[in-house]
Amino acid sequence: MQYHLDGKLVPEEEATVSVRDRGFAYGDGAFETLRAYGGTILAWDAHADRLERTVATLGFAEAIPPREDLHKRVRETLAANDLADAYVKLSITRGVQPGKLTPAERVDPTIVVQVSPLPRGGTDGENVWDEAAVLRTVATRPVPDESIPSDAKTHNYLDGILARLELRRTGDVQADEALMRDPDGYVVEGATSNLFFVDDGVLKTPSTELPLLPGVTRSIVLQLAGEEGLPVEEGRYAVEEVHRADEAFVTNTTWELRPVETLDGVEIGGGPMTALLSRLYDQRVEQLCY
Repeated sequence: MQYHLDGKLVPEEEATVSVRDRGFAYGDGAFETLRAYGGTILAWDAHADRLERTVATLGFAEAIPPREDLHKRVRETLAANDLADAYVKLSITRGVQPGKLTPAERVDPTIVVQVSPLPRGGTDGENVWDEAAVLRTVATRPVPDESIPSDAKTHNYLDGILARLELRRTGDVQADEALMRDPDGYVVEGATSNLFFVDDGVLKTPSTELPLLPGVTRSIVLQLAGEEGLPVEEGRYAVEEVHRADEAFVTNTTWELRPVETLDGVEIGGGPMTALLSRLYDQRVEQLCY
């Protein structure tokens, strides 16, 4: 494999960053998980928008290259590895600086593009997951907006990591995803996914007023539901409401739409709305990328 590191393609074993890089030392960086279909990045502008918002939050937006330059690096990395259908991770940190917590004003960012193969998507594709997801509610809470803005996708993913570790500590090795709640007990999001569920014909998903990262796939699903005229509601929901759902699924860039088999051992499963939105998503991928 070849990765893109600071403007150059290098073999994977040479794609290393300094121990003084602030992304390593402090989690002082931003990243986006992208998916390439047929060599095209799905929803590139939406990902680039969020990346730019994150680095603006971190205070070094003026130091990163234009999105066209970043897009070119992604395409070059895919081409160098002869990949059309792939997982792509684009990371930008504040770069190497003296070992002080307060960032220096001058920023020379570290920019890394990693890729790995995935199955073909779209209407003729296959899922990257084998079965519907098993979810478990955890005690770990997401970081509140007052600490780290939830719409910033930074290198600090400790709440998600701790949520997944909680599954291991409790012996729930069968669970695919940890579902987190806010301090008031309302469902927020998975460690790396957004949640949707269907209740009496209404598609429901936690509101962005909660401390969640609104995923790009989440936005596409909401757009597809709106175009199809499906009733949609964003709000605050107790775990018990999800337990009683008619169907449920989780979304992220890699999984796309993944039905929820069980939550806390309660059977839910997919259903007609999950199947419809999955089909519409595949069709959108086919239209835009193949």
